[in-house]
Amino acid sequence: MKRFFGFIQKEFRHLFRDYRSLLILLGMPFVQILIFGFAITTEVRNIHVAFVDNSRDVESIRITNKILSSGYFISSGTINDVNSIEAIFRQGKVKLVVVFGNDFAKQLQAGDAIDIQLIADASDANTANLIVNYTQSIVQDYINAPQQSPQLVPEVKMLYNPNLKSVYMFVPGIICLLLMLISAIMTSISITREKEMGTMEVLLASPLKSSQIIIGKVIPYVLVSFTIGVIILAIGYTVFGMPFNSNVVLLLFEFVLFITLALALGILISTVTNSQQVALMVSMFALLLPVILLSGFIFPIENMPAFLQYLSLIMPPRWFIIIIKNIMLKGVSLEYVWKETLILAGMAVFLLTVSTKKLKTRLE
Repeated sequence: MKRFFGFIQKEFRHLFRDYRSLLILLGMPFVQILIFGFAITTEVRNIHVAFVDNSRDVESIRITNKILSSGYFISSGTINDVNSIEAIFRQGKVKLVVVFGNDFAKQLQAGDAIDIQLIADASDANTANLIVNYTQSIVQDYINAPQQSPQLVPEVKMLYNPNLKSVYMFVPGIICLLLMLISAIMTSISITREKEMGTMEVLLASPLKSSQIIIGKVIPYVLVSFTIGVIILAIGYTVFGMPFNSNVVLLLFEFVLFITLALALGILISTVTNSQQVALMVSMFALLLPVILLSGFIFPIENMPAFLQYLSLIMPPRWFIIIIKNIMLKGVSLEYVWKETLILAGMAVFLLTVSTKKLKTRLE
């Protein structure tokens, strides 16, 4: 029995000695419950809305104030010309535009069909549907018509996804998810496997330079990730009717940029882990949840608490999904996504510099 308790004591010491695995095991449930609890929500908050008020009468102003005082929306000002609505949507900030027709107050008082239109950015179908439903409820509540006659229902227009197809949202997210996981996780595991098996020293003793070894290890995953991204893109276009309204060269360039960033992240993970198991756990914990929850892939970032919104700023998938949606659904050029592209490029350079330097230090 004494030997048995000694064996248990040895296992406890082994467990506490591997502090990385212990930190993941203890920290993962805590972080997951917080992120899931705050990020997963079907409520609408902090949605930017703009107005086109051709009437400028007391009724249109009151409805505008009621929409903004509901607590769900943030005003982005007024637009003078309906023709500039699409340009506003391409900037990515405004999600809804409310258009009041001429003589709105007279129409309302006469009981005629009111001339009010809700135009939503439906590149995220779920969010657009929620926004429109919230706004319709606010307008109808103001009109205060218990019978809710059809003539009092605002006209709704969904830009970029008029049929609210969910595939328009999931294809960009799946591309981002697979590129991140394949590039980062497989790269970190591949390099860690060489260290774990003791073959990394053999490779370093070869005529190849350390930089050539690293490049040789990651090139296959660049090609595999790029090919998978193109295949998903082709399936989305041919099978699901995913629109593609922009420059192919620009989209493929963004693919390569994001893959490079993910590979650098994988190399960085391999420098802080000594086994494939730990590398896999760190990669899944550090990459999978942020891609799903904090990138805007499924749950709108605007609905999250402030600290999660700030945390999402350092998540590369957030910026990549914005780029893909804008290019594929809105047909924008580099002029509208240069900020997000610059952020990804800066992250890639930073991670490449840190991870390569740290890996060389660890190997030496």
